[in-house]
Amino acid sequence: MPYEAAKPNRSPSAEELRERIPGWGADSDPEHRRTWQQRDDIGDTGAHWDLPERQPGGERRERSIEHMMLPPVFGTAQPLHGISGRIRRFAYDRLGETKNTRWLLLVLGDRVEAWGAHLRSFVSAHPDNPVTQTGVLAEPRRHPLSSRFGTGRLDVRHTWMDPLIVAGPWLAAVVLIGAVTRRARGRR
Repeated sequence: MPYEAAKPNRSPSAEELRERIPGWGADSDPEHRRTWQQRDDIGDTGAHWDLPERQPGGERRERSIEHMMLPPVFGTAQPLHGISGRIRRFAYDRLGETKNTRWLLLVLGDRVEAWGAHLRSFVSAHPDNPVTQTGVLAEPRRHPLSSRFGTGRLDVRHTWMDPLIVAGPWLAAVVLIGAVTRRARGRR
């Protein structure tokens, strides 16, 4: 049972591993086999419960279908809402954690939420500024080449996609607005 007061023993002992895995630990230097002190007897944890009391309000909280219950305490600061909430709810209710489709839907829900925030910013007094808020202006001033090449960074392989990911949606929005404007003018 998860979330019990007693600390579960999650890792098998060295003897159990040697019995189960042929040759386990054979390549270790005897004086460096352990990197931490493992304690089997943790004594009294100080918990006054066997299973902590449940936080109310978890009836419609998102959880994986692999888990029987929510953790005893969970966040409620960002409830799901709107179209992005429906996308996320579908991913949580129908797909397991091992499915790529679930994670892609969660990312899609995040992007839908971000675009909703961008659109809401246009009707506010302070609309988003994609040039300053994405760090595009800071990039040339902060050693753009020396920070990427010769340092062993793995993200260099997809650096060419960064302008597409950052500027692509904004350019698509401008093209879409231009097409709608042209069509509206053509009808007049």
